[in-house]
Amino acid sequence: MPRAKSDGGGTITFALALGAARQICRLTTTFQTDKQAFSYLHKYRKEFEHIARARLAAGELEDGIVVLSML
Repeated sequence: MPRAKSDGGGTITFALALGAARQICRLTTTFQTDKQAFSYLHKYRKEFEHIARARLAAGELEDGIVVLSML
């Protein structure tokens, strides 16, 4: 699983694997702690990857990043 890191304030950045390439994704949550936000990301990882791939295919990027929010 690719590494994820916190940008603070419940925002998690992770890399989506696309063969040999990687796409940066940012997930914004309402959680107060990084531990809660990471747990949420890992619980719904497959769903977020699916959404991120669809947004990437549609060209829905902000400054080259796929932006996601809580389900």
